[in-house]
Amino acid sequence: MSSPVAIVTGASSGIGAATARRLARAGFVVYGAARRADRLAELGDGVRPLVLDVTDDASMVAGVEQVLEEHGRVDVLVGNAGYGSYGSVEEVPLDEARRQLETNVIGLARMIQLVLPTMREQGSGRIINVSSMGGRFAGPFGGWYHASKFALEGLSDSLRAEVAPFGIRVSVVEPGAIKTEWGGIATDSAVEISGDGPYAARVRRMAKGLSSGIERIASSPDVVAKAIEHAATADRPRIRYAIGAGAKPATFAARVLPARVLDALVARGMG
Repeated sequence: MSSPVAIVTGASSGIGAATARRLARAGFVVYGAARRADRLAELGDGVRPLVLDVTDDASMVAGVEQVLEEHGRVDVLVGNAGYGSYGSVEEVPLDEARRQLETNVIGLARMIQLVLPTMREQGSGRIINVSSMGGRFAGPFGGWYHASKFALEGLSDSLRAEVAPFGIRVSVVEPGAIKTEWGGIATDSAVEISGDGPYAARVRRMAKGLSSGIERIASSPDVVAKAIEHAATADRPRIRYAIGAGAKPATFAARVLPARVLDALVARGMG
């Protein structure tokens, strides 16, 4: 068989860029997909740029069609495109809430729909969805972000059972604190949306605590990329990978602690 083919969304920076490079070094034909062509050009390492917007259906259809025209198969889809929009549930505009869900959930689901017919015909494939430790528990001022990641977890669980008879494996990756642009985007949006209203004091404390905490303990994106490579290549990939600073203890605590205790710990951790 020729080299396996992988599509990595959100590949212009952070976890996506590290994953695209790592899979290329492992012998995959890798298409790094993102909206910004200039940043995709910086990937190097044999990664093929694929300009694709997960909020634009025509863009996604064209991107997958290009890969199939050039290689006739898709072996791995890494659904990594997404961002964190923070602010109180009361104050986040619903247009922003819709954009968060469209990017983090609906776009990912549409990419899955587009590659599944080929994977079923092949009788094989890997779908690796990048969630978050925030897909297992929720903290204040991240309601729509957590909603998107909780939805991604449930979607992945249903999908896993549906496609297993076709030889397709589904894994969820749950990063902890990682050195990416995510923290800055999340805290900036929280302060912009809720930094002057009734939640201002708490939001500003949370933003300060979140920024300093990520800077102090965060893991490299390559730690997550390594887990994704395992999910893409192992004979028996794990269903879930809790990986990076804080991910394993946090997801364990979410499973075993009473909700009130978990709430208190989350609030303390976020300042």
